[in-house]
Amino acid sequence: MNTVRIGIVGLGNMGKGHAQYLIEGQVKGAVLTAVSDVRPECLAQAKENWGAHLHTYESASEMFRSGEIDGVLLCTPHYEHPKQAIEALQAGLHVLVEKPAGVYTKQVREMNEVAATSGRVFGIMYNQRTNPLYAKLKELISSGELGEVRRTNWIITNWYRSQAYYNSGGWRATWAGEGGGVLINQDPHQLDLWQWTTGLMPKRVRAFCGFGKHRNIEVENDVTAYVEYENGATGVFVTSTYEAPGTNRYEISGDRGKIVIENDRMTFWRLRQLESEFNRVNTESFAQPECWKFEVPIVPGGAQHKEITQDWTNAILHGTPLLAPGEEGIKGLTISNAMQLSTWIDGWVDLPIDEDLYYEKLQEQIARSAVSAG
Repeated sequence: MNTVRIGIVGLGNMGKGHAQYLIEGQVKGAVLTAVSDVRPECLAQAKENWGAHLHTYESASEMFRSGEIDGVLLCTPHYEHPKQAIEALQAGLHVLVEKPAGVYTKQVREMNEVAATSGRVFGIMYNQRTNPLYAKLKELISSGELGEVRRTNWIITNWYRSQAYYNSGGWRATWAGEGGGVLINQDPHQLDLWQWTTGLMPKRVRAFCGFGKHRNIEVENDVTAYVEYENGATGVFVTSTYEAPGTNRYEISGDRGKIVIENDRMTFWRLRQLESEFNRVNTESFAQPECWKFEVPIVPGGAQHKEITQDWTNAILHGTPLLAPGEEGIKGLTISNAMQLSTWIDGWVDLPIDEDLYYEKLQEQIARSAVSAG
């Protein structure tokens, strides 16, 4: 194989965006050959815009069995991701799924198990992993430059969404339609990067979610969470969709200083010696470690969605390792599920979470949802 024939399921904004760069030949070794959508008018528009040669299907299942594609990019509603990924993998197709991996970990774990035995390449559209800022941060932490991580803080409140946004679709911000709010819709990238850059997953979570705060919606749009890690480090994650102006600041404190990412810049306050070493030998009551502040140079780049698709295509054609393996989608989702569950039970949640309890609580929310689960 020297070309991957790709099909796209779902021609919403994301599906159309992926289709455009594929049609333009921006992904080497990949060609868009088919699309699927339940809306006939979208399929007609696809043929008109991208050529009569394009195969179109109202049924994703039919496209999976058509023999016209080698891999599929899933751009459908959140609840559909695991079900469609499993079906595609079992049909012998490579799969690239949009974020989030799913709504609840029990569903995603089943998808991961199928992927593990499929012999196919399974990726997730974590395009922020291509961002040079976060790639550099991961490198600095994994190389030991920051020392052992002691504290993480991420405040990400610049996801402003007005009531008009929520009113634009009856499924928006509903438990039955989306399966959650800011944690499942806006924050999957940050929740992924939080654990990916540090290499740390929380061991337990205590969170406080506000549901429909300052907005007429069902789901969480304000979250403050505290986490603890196995190595004794702690972390705080704060997010919302109603603050204006919002903030996006990620701070990591380690044994050799502090790194802050804000306003597309990385600042490193680097200690001349490890704080633990300074503390061991220091004899002066109010002495502090010598600290150097500098801006970390970041090489421009990061082609976002296109780069992840290229990476997935390369893995199919050449066997190269994935930057964003699909199996890793469960990590950020575990954290968001834990935050919601902690609020619902008003207590601590240990990781791995009780998946059956989470599913039970989610079903209670769906039963009260304004949108039928269908």
